[in-house]
Amino acid sequence: MERRKVVAVGLISGGLDSLLAAKVLQQQGIEVIGVTFDTPFWDSKQACEIAELVGIPIRVVNISEEHLNMVKNPVYGYGSNMNPCIDCHALMLRAAGRIMEQEGADFLFTGEVLGQRPMSQRFNTLRSVEKLSGYQGLVLRPLSAKLLPETEVEKRGLVDRSRLLAIQGRSRRQQMELAEKFGIVKFTPPGGGCLLTKEGFSRKLKRLLLELPDAEVRHIEMLKHSRFFVLDEGVILFVGRNHHDNKELERLAGEKDVLFNCRGVPGPRGLLVVRDQAHLENYLRLCSEIVASFSDAKPGGEVLVDCGQFGDEKSNIVIACSRDKFSDMMIK
Repeated sequence: MERRKVVAVGLISGGLDSLLAAKVLQQQGIEVIGVTFDTPFWDSKQACEIAELVGIPIRVVNISEEHLNMVKNPVYGYGSNMNPCIDCHALMLRAAGRIMEQEGADFLFTGEVLGQRPMSQRFNTLRSVEKLSGYQGLVLRPLSAKLLPETEVEKRGLVDRSRLLAIQGRSRRQQMELAEKFGIVKFTPPGGGCLLTKEGFSRKLKRLLLELPDAEVRHIEMLKHSRFFVLDEGVILFVGRNHHDNKELERLAGEKDVLFNCRGVPGPRGLLVVRDQAHLENYLRLCSEIVASFSDAKPGGEVLVDCGQFGDEKSNIVIACSRDKFSDMMIK
């Protein structure tokens, strides 16, 4: 009787470790389904391109809402910036687990390496990730499996434990040797694509969530496409930096937001978001001044700025100022 094909669903980031984990399993004849994610904090483009290059079939799952909600209140807290790595890995495993169940696959795998990252890849945290994911016993880490307790996957004979690896620590020597063996020449740097690991972005995100605790995915996108000003408690102005930013701010504006545009002079779009709409009118002139001052108008010149919500537009004539005047309001 022919043996049933074993199928594994794994997290593929485009980084070397996740690619190697998939290859180690493919070498055993296991069918691999890669999963990568779109969120406000990274996208799937590079992972898809690299997976295709090395022969790993991959699917994209959008977890934007779920991810943002987790980032606001992670069970295990943050790393050095706003990166909740333990909760994040668990969230991705839950999403991959849903695919595993839909496909009738046998187990999950990741490219995690014991001891490689001080927060998220210690023995205890690997166990915490698995517990939080809801798939205890079904998560295999092929690169470090021989250093970890035997999983249900191995006990059931779905994989040959003797052909798994025992990599640990921060050295990349063994991984580079394996990359050469498998012909992998392109991969993303560890953590390189995640905005939550970036100090500047994390600083702005932290302030955004302080001012707008109910921030939506679109507000995160605004943050990525603008200069970011806090004018008062719960009062935020996003100012575009180029044509692409301007188009994105227009696209992301909600019915209660206010758009600003300089008339007759090249300049940025501004987008005002106010937590308490009752005080919105108090900030229209200040926002007009900021937008005018970041336009091509010379300091001291008059600028006509159109502003308003959908279907209710008005104009202000303001004086363009030195940008330094607003430096205390801009979060960098």
